[in-house]
Order: sequence, then C-alpha cells, then structure tokens
Amino acid sequence: MKTSKAGTERALASTNSWRAMVVRDWHRFWPVYLMILPVLAFYILWCYGPMYGILLAFKDYAPRKGIFGSPWAGIRYFVEFFKSPYAFRVIRNTILINFWNLVIGFPLPIVFALLLNEVRSTGYKRTVQTITYMPHFISTVILCGMLIDFTASDGIFGVITKLMGGKPMNLLSRPEYFRPIYVGSDIWQNLGWDSIIFLSALTSINPELYEAATIDGCGAFKRAVHVSIPGILPTMAILLILRVGSMMSLGFEKIILLYNGLTYETADVISSYVYRKGIVENNFSFSTAVGLFNSVINCILVIGANRISARLTETSLW
Repeated sequence: MKTSKAGTERALASTNSWRAMVVRDWHRFWPVYLMILPVLAFYILWCYGPMYGILLAFKDYAPRKGIFGSPWAGIRYFVEFFKSPYAFRVIRNTILINFWNLVIGFPLPIVFALLLNEVRSTGYKRTVQTITYMPHFISTVILCGMLIDFTASDGIFGVITKLMGGKPMNLLSRPEYFRPIYVGSDIWQNLGWDSIIFLSALTSINPELYEAATIDGCGAFKRAVHVSIPGILPTMAILLILRVGSMMSLGFEKIILLYNGLTYETADVISSYVYRKGIVENNFSFSTAVGLFNSVINCILVIGANRISARLTETSLW
C-alpha cells in the first residue's frame, strides 16, 4: 500500500511539474504559439477533420442516408477492387511512373546543384538558376496544352520527324510514349526548383573543407565526391525517404489532361482510376476504398524507407 501511495504521489508531482512547465513556457513564448494556431487550425479542419470520410470505404454509401446512416459493407469494395481487371494495371502504372521519376528525377537536381556550386561567375549562376526555375511556375493546364501541341502529328516533334525522313505521328496517342513524355516533362518542370534545397545545403558546408581538399590536389570532381556529397547526404536521405513514401501517389490532374482511351494501358494510375470511379461514376465507397489502400501502402513505404535510412546513413525523419 505504501509503495502504491508513493507511486501515486510521484505521478501527481510529475503531472503538476509538467503543467507548471507548460504554463511557464506559454507566458514566455505566447506570441510564437499564436503564430502556430493558424497552421494547427488548417491541419485540423482540412487534413484531420475530413478523415472520418474513411468510413465510406466500409459502407454502402447512399447520399440520401449520409455516411453514418448508410449500411455497413465490410471489405466488399476492397475485394471488388483486387478482383477487377484494372487493379494490376493501375498499380503497375503508378509504380512505374514514380519509379522512373525517382531513378531519373531525383539524382538530376543533385547533379545540377553540384555543377552550379562550381560556377564562380555570380551573374551567370543567377541567370541559369532563373531560367531553370521558371518552368516550375507554369500551371499544369498550360503545361499539358504545350505537350499536346508539341507532340501532335503537326507539332514540333512531328516536324522534326518529317525533316529527318520519318512519318509524323501523335505521340500522346501511342501508349509506349506516354511514360517518357510524362516523366521527361516532370523533370524539365521541376529540375531547377528541386535543386534549391540542395544548393542551400551546399552553402552550409565549411569553405575550409574545400580549401583543404584543393591543397591536397583534389580537382572539382574529387571535391564534389569527398566534400560536397557527404555534406548534403543528410538532406539527400530525408528527401529520398519522402520520395519513396510517395511511390504510390501520383496526382490525377496531369494524367487526366494528357491521357485518352488509347493510352489507358500505360497511363491509367490509381488517382485517375479513383477519379473516374468516384466523380464520374458516383461510386464513392469504391473510390474511397482504393484511396485508403493507396494511403496505407504509402505509410508503410515511409516507415520502411525511414528505418533503412536510419541504419545506413544515421539520418531519419524520426
């Protein structure tokens, strides 16, 4: 009894101490907490609040009855998705497009940042940065309009093909060309923008390390390998974790604006499939089930990539 009473007293003392610390911290930093409140409100209202809609995946949703009034359907829609002939196609396409975006699109901004870091002319460096940043600010609709015009049979690629003696064709009507066009346009649009964070990480490296490497006889390549890359490795690891964690995510806007019935075999992804089933066909329960499956896989990928990164590089998100 004495031991139990002593434990209770320690717990109460610990709680009171924690409350006093919180109150003291609030009085000292209340302006900072007020600045955080709008961000918290945003996430609570728009990110965590709507999560109750996950119930749709397990219910036979009828708009007239509402989410809570609709009857339970269990895992029927999950089974229906995996038994459908489109499940493998959309999962495969989502993974493949993200895979090529990761393999090609992730290292290129790093290489670009390393090259810019070696440029000594400030004016030239700023000009190159401005030119490579600009495509990021092109809206998705305008970008897709440009791609549709350029890849048409009478577009710029068609004209070049004709001049070289080939037969012009509409590239976006050929399934085998959809992924290269999608990935290539993504890299072109985001190369400069994605390099910003690596350039920022490079500026934090001690200049004396470069001087020591130069004295030891290292050229630009060896300085990049032995100084620059180790210096930005933690940043690379964190961004790689986030990219791996989104391997099953791909925005539907650009896909829907570019694909057509002829390219579904290589262009249809999970997000576009969810859009068609949920918005076009009004099958909200089915689309929610597919979206929930997608989110769970992404969560598993983030956790797995984080653990691997923690073991290999000693850098992780948590």
